[in-house]
Amino acid sequence: MTLKELTAKEVQEQLESGKELNIIDVREDDEVAEGMIPGAQHIALGNLPIEMHDLNAETPYILVCRSGGRSGRAQELMADEGFDVTNMVGGMLAWEGETK
Repeated sequence: MTLKELTAKEVQEQLESGKELNIIDVREDDEVAEGMIPGAQHIALGNLPIEMHDLNAETPYILVCRSGGRSGRAQELMADEGFDVTNMVGGMLAWEGETK
């Protein structure tokens, strides 16, 4: 199974062009407090196995963490449950867009 990836720049360009994206930030609370992509939803990786069942499996999601490692693990977890998930490679370290 090939897992989908987007760069931080590609995600930023899609957002700036007005595309509605469903972004899930899987970092810990203290990391998220330093800034998140506007509109992103926060679900820490440790809570994902439970909380992902509240998400719509028909919706494509983009997963974000600090550097791309944890969001890769989150992607595998969600893909195994049938979700359409894309990992933002490079994570927030590569993010140059605005944060809130």
